[in-house]
Parts: sequence; C-alpha cells; structure tokens
Amino acid sequence: MLLAAVGIAALQPLKAVQAETEASEVQEEAAEDALDIASPSALLMEASTGTVLYEKDAHTRRSPASVTKIMTTLLIFEALEKGGLKLEDEVVTSAYAKSMGGSQVFLEEGEKQTVNTLLKCILVSSGNDASVAMAEHIAGTEAEFVNRMNQKAGELGMKDTHFEDCCGLTDSENHYTTAYDIALMSRELITRYPQVYDYTTIWMDTITHVTRQGSSEFGLSNTNKLLRSYDGCRGLKTGSTSKALFCVSATAVRNEVELISVIMAGPDSKTRFANAASLLNYGFGKCRIYIDSEPPVLPKLNVRNGVEETVACRYAGEFRYLDTEGKNLDAIERRLELNQEVKAPVEKGAVAGRIVYLLDGREIGTEDILFDAAVEKAGYTHYLKKAWEAYCV
Repeated sequence: MLLAAVGIAALQPLKAVQAETEASEVQEEAAEDALDIASPSALLMEASTGTVLYEKDAHTRRSPASVTKIMTTLLIFEALEKGGLKLEDEVVTSAYAKSMGGSQVFLEEGEKQTVNTLLKCILVSSGNDASVAMAEHIAGTEAEFVNRMNQKAGELGMKDTHFEDCCGLTDSENHYTTAYDIALMSRELITRYPQVYDYTTIWMDTITHVTRQGSSEFGLSNTNKLLRSYDGCRGLKTGSTSKALFCVSATAVRNEVELISVIMAGPDSKTRFANAASLLNYGFGKCRIYIDSEPPVLPKLNVRNGVEETVACRYAGEFRYLDTEGKNLDAIERRLELNQEVKAPVEKGAVAGRIVYLLDGREIGTEDILFDAAVEKAGYTHYLKKAWEAYCV
C-alpha cells in the first residue's frame, strides 16, 4: 500500500504539468482560430530563428505571381556580394526585356539603367522588364538565370517550388511555390542582405528614362500598402495575377522581433493585406526575443607543446532565443564550457568549447566557442631557441 501511495503522489505533478500544457495548447489554438484568415494559404515565421508561429495550408503549391521576384532579388544581392556586380554598373535593356507585359517601368530597347535603379524598379514598382534585364545581365539569358533560381531553391530546402521565369508573369502549371517556401526565401534575403530594406521601404520615387528620343521621368509607387498602414513594416514583396490571385510576403520589426507574414491566393487586395496584418499582430503579441549582445569575456586557454603558450578564443555568433510562452527572460543563466586541456597543433576556427544557456534549469540553446588563432606544435628548434633566450637573460 505504501508503494501504491508513493506512485500516486509521484503522478500528481506530472498530471498538473500535462493539464497546464493541454490548457496552453487549447488557448493557443483558440488564439489561432480567432485570427480568421480568409486567404487559403498563410504562414507566419520569426526571421532570426526560422520558427513557424502559424500556418494554414502552407505546403500546397500555388502560383506566386510577382512574389517570385524575392528569389530574383536574392540572386542579385549574391552577385553584388561576390563582387562581379556593382550597384553603379549599367545594364542595357534587350528587346526581350522590353517586351514584358504586366507590371513594368517601360524600359526601352537599348536603354541603360544602373543596377541600383533597376533594384528600385523591381522592389518598389515590381517591374517585370527590370527583372528580366537584370537576369540577362547576370546570367546571359533569363533561362540560365531561372536555372540558378531553381538551384538556389533546392539549396534553401524549398521542396515544393519550381520557377519558369524570373518575374512571376508566367501562369504556367510548372511555376509554383508554397507559403512555407516563400517564407524560407524571404528569410534568406532579409537576414543575409538587410540592405534590401533600403529599397523595399521606399514609398515613392522617380527614375529617368534616357533614350534616343530624349529623357523623361517615370514615377515609382510601392505596391505594398502595409508600408503606410502597419507600424514597423519594412517590405517585402506583393504579387497578383488572375491565377495567383493576391499574394504578399510582408516583413515587420518591433522590439527587435522580426516577422515574415506570407499570404497566398487572397480573394482581393484588401483581404491580402488585412490577413497579413492579422498574422503580424498575432506574432508580435506572442513573441519576445532574448539577444545576448554582451556575453562573458573569454579567457585565453593554455596550450601544451605549442609555439605559443596561450590561444585566444571568440564566440561563433550572437545567441538568440525566441520566447512564445511569456517566460522571464531576465532569469536566463549562462555557463561556459571550455576545453581544459589544449594540445598543439591548434587550428584557427576549431571548436574550443561552448556557452550554454539555461532557463528554469532547462537548456534552451548553446553557442560554439572557437579558437581565434592557429598554434603550431613546437619542435626541437623552438625549445633550443627558448633555452638559448633563457641562458642569455
């Protein structure tokens, strides 16, 4: 009987935890149901961690329309990063690029515009002609550029995506993606190249067409109306065709929390933006982020049998933790775990240990600690030199 009583007593805390967890899940489901997202596909993601906070039919393949240009923009910024492309480079518009229909900035054949200007045309006014001009400039042909887009999609784990063009004008059955995959490429773009916001936050601007017929100004107006209606909105890209209906990948930042709200196949433009805003409101009400911007100072580690007696260390990156449960983030504890015995040779960038983060006694994440320099193994000549130096002193 005593054993039975102990067993029952031991079960009580577990039942309490289970009840608390179930109650929390019920509350979360109720909050999600209250969102009332009318659009068929939707997804909300926290950008720094990639955590999915809400999804609705997020893996069904649909036409993305001009949201396609997120991938086009990603490849443009990769080319800029590699150095083969510069913002001041001039791009010549081909007859094919000029022939694009849909949303355009009316580039003329032979017209020259800088990469900087064409990025504005793509990200502010969703210019199909500007997108094709950039694709041809980078890859030679749009077809080759699209091959690179699909290759990049594979690298990012976009398993339900295939592109047929670089601008989203094609309504082919073979040009498709999902709300989840759009969030993946949006996250890659804004976390790797936050300078994209220099373009996506432009509300209105002008470009100058210079052709044989003379020069003229053309006004650019941002297609993302959330820039003016939603506090903290930073972009990113809209899209609409008769097949895709109304799509958007919207990003916003508040209190260092950055969210990506994706809507696909919205019935109309107003619903698209309203649904995206509802997701963002839900996320900002749910999320807080812990950023360890001042981790403990790392000591130098002693090195055995090395040409140097000590080696410096550094953190591999900045630790971030996303809280969606209202935890007390001030209670997060840190624990350094460093290799106590380091033997030469030491490779720069190799793991020297880690810093562990704990909340309520539970590990919530780690960050690697790396050797900040290489240390060669000491040889006979090194020890002979040290002995001679000691003798001379």
